Amino acid sequence: MGKILTIVRLWLVATAVALSLSALTTGHVTPRTVLNRLSSSSSFLTRTEHWFNQTLDHFSPYNHDKFQQRYYEFHDYFRIPDGPIFLKICGEGPCNGISNDYLGVLAKKFGAAIVSLEHRYYGKSSPFKSLTTNNLRYLSSKQALFDLAVFRQYYQDSLNLKLNKKVENPWFFFGVSYPGALSAWFRLKFPHLTCGSLASSAVVLAVYNFTEFDQQIGESAGPECKAALQETNRLVEQRFATNKKEVKALFGAGELEIDGDFFYFLADAAVIAFQYGNPDTVCSPLVQAKNAGNDLVDAYAKYVKDYYIGSFGTNVQTYNQKHLKNTSPGEDSADRLWWFQVCSEVAYFQVAPANDSMRSSKVDTKYHLDLCKNVFGEGVYPDVDSTNIYYGGTKIAGSKIVFTNGSQDPWRHASKQISSPDMPSFLITCHNCGHGTDLRGCPQSHLNIEGDARNCSSPDAVHKVRQQLVEKMDLWLSECQATTDV
Repeated sequence: MGKILTIVRLWLVATAVALSLSALTTGHVTPRTVLNRLSSSSSFLTRTEHWFNQTLDHFSPYNHDKFQQRYYEFHDYFRIPDGPIFLKICGEGPCNGISNDYLGVLAKKFGAAIVSLEHRYYGKSSPFKSLTTNNLRYLSSKQALFDLAVFRQYYQDSLNLKLNKKVENPWFFFGVSYPGALSAWFRLKFPHLTCGSLASSAVVLAVYNFTEFDQQIGESAGPECKAALQETNRLVEQRFATNKKEVKALFGAGELEIDGDFFYFLADAAVIAFQYGNPDTVCSPLVQAKNAGNDLVDAYAKYVKDYYIGSFGTNVQTYNQKHLKNTSPGEDSADRLWWFQVCSEVAYFQVAPANDSMRSSKVDTKYHLDLCKNVFGEGVYPDVDSTNIYYGGTKIAGSKIVFTNGSQDPWRHASKQISSPDMPSFLITCHNCGHGTDLRGCPQSHLNIEGDARNCSSPDAVHKVRQQLVEKMDLWLSECQATTDV
């Protein structure tokens, strides 16, 4: 979730109460670090923790160090002994259980067990007691994929032993946002270990300067709201030039000493409304203020404090580079960890476009590179070309992967949006269809039990894509079962 670079911050915003899909988070998209945020009031299918010993470095024949990795399992719908196993991938934040979204409905339909693995370094799955830059060298999507492969084999072997059987169950992988990308990449790299994957709002394309993100916010806002947001930004910068201390205090962000951090915070505050299916929360008060001739800066400040910091639960510290330099592991270390992945692997730098921008021009490439250097030191740089060569970007050469995206979600421009053989891509179009709509319903935050789609402006659009997903899953699981039975 969603925090992706805002893959990047929008879930981490309240990472302590987020489930990474989690994500996925998403979500987190946390304020700029998380793509996948879920609320603290989320309902879970289970929160009972389990542990197993994971390999620290999957690419070294000499390093045999292990660490404890947290996971969850839910068997209430499992058709013993040969039902499928659904693996829900957790992402850039603490994984506090298996949330009760649409995946639970799918598990009931297919008689599946659900397991969920916490991403290495996040939550309680930290290999080190200190998160120094040197100790983060094993934090990458490549290591995480091998974690999933090793865990999948461990769990299958344990289940076979428990049920006294030898035949493997059919597996299917799921993820939203960054975990959605991991889901697609896992099927790409380990096709023999899963019958298929759902890559929901999957950010499979690493992007250096992600100007399309900002452009989508303008499109999702619509002409009237877009104009109000742009005028608000202009007025904020105008007032900021004469009294920055007063302006930061007005938005409840006086602790953000670096100006770029403050303007990133203001940009994300608007982003999450569109990303998570609550566009009217920001558009209505701004358009009303503009039409009535009221102070737009005051109206936006009220929205930021009441909704973004209040209801949504963002911690302003998420944007503070002093906080990002904290090397102590814990629930709020997800901000630092996701930024490391951003600064070393995927970028997603949400820079202001040259024209028609929805955010301050201070949020530019230099701001992001300076942050990476300030927080992690010299030598940490996002080699997006290598990442895209390794995985294929939107030209991913996989099979049996379903890609889904919400029409209002800015992250969809880092996803695969064009169908190709054996990899359908579905766009869910509606006024409040955002990040992970297929699994989360509308709005995407806070959680809707079983991914309830009734509050989507077009529930039929969600139901149609879900039916197409079910058809693909039914086909691919059947083909997988037939191969197993031979």
